[in-house]
Amino acid sequence: MSHSVDRYAVMGFPIEHSRSPEIHLNFAAQMQQALEYTRIEVQPEDFSTALNAFQDSGGKGLNITVPLKELAWRACLQRDEFAERAKAVNTIRFNADGTREGFNTDGIGLVRDLTKHQIELPDKRILILGAGGAVRGILAPLLQQSPAELVIANRTLSKAQQLVSEFEDLGFLHAVELNNVGKYAYDIIINATSSGLYNECPNIAADAINSHTVIYDMVYGKETAFIQWAKTQGATQTFDGMGMLIEQAAEAFRIWRGVLPNTQNI
Repeated sequence: MSHSVDRYAVMGFPIEHSRSPEIHLNFAAQMQQALEYTRIEVQPEDFSTALNAFQDSGGKGLNITVPLKELAWRACLQRDEFAERAKAVNTIRFNADGTREGFNTDGIGLVRDLTKHQIELPDKRILILGAGGAVRGILAPLLQQSPAELVIANRTLSKAQQLVSEFEDLGFLHAVELNNVGKYAYDIIINATSSGLYNECPNIAADAINSHTVIYDMVYGKETAFIQWAKTQGATQTFDGMGMLIEQAAEAFRIWRGVLPNTQNI
């Protein structure tokens, strides 16, 4: 059974909420490329089987979302530097010789989205809330932008300290407890916790925010409790993660197709 059209998909659990098919089909139309892009719901214990089946049937590439990114990292023998650092893969390219190449485009997506909003990163003081997989995926690209300092705040301090030990060779960063983020305002605060999904708000001191602080919540599609709270503290620049989602998808498209789509119109 041969497919003339190149096939791509996103795998995760749950998956029905994924916007990736719309985004990639928009890119394909824009770049005049014929391809298929579908959602595949996969539980972690079935990932290896699903991955092999998709590759064996001639699939060209996959996006990987939670909770499969670490499994995808293990399943790829070749990985780019960001995937290697993150120990997580969100984009897989199946090469003609049968090898699988793993990439992590999350941090590139975040940095590009911030840049498109005219937010400068060099010499800025950045606070990241959370220390889970989402943070692991964005640290290396952020540190490559040479911020003045990068602070990881997490409820469990040891998890944040673990990330510091893994990434401190790339720049100045340190760990604090979430309820101890300091008494001065940051230039940029990135909420990388999943609190926005549950209408909860990370508990940080109000004096971490002033009217110049850029607030970025990686949860997309709604005004999160964190963004609402930040606005009551005087924040005037607030963004959700939709731009990051689109930019990381554009980078995945470039990896697969060799051309970078224009993300402005989407």
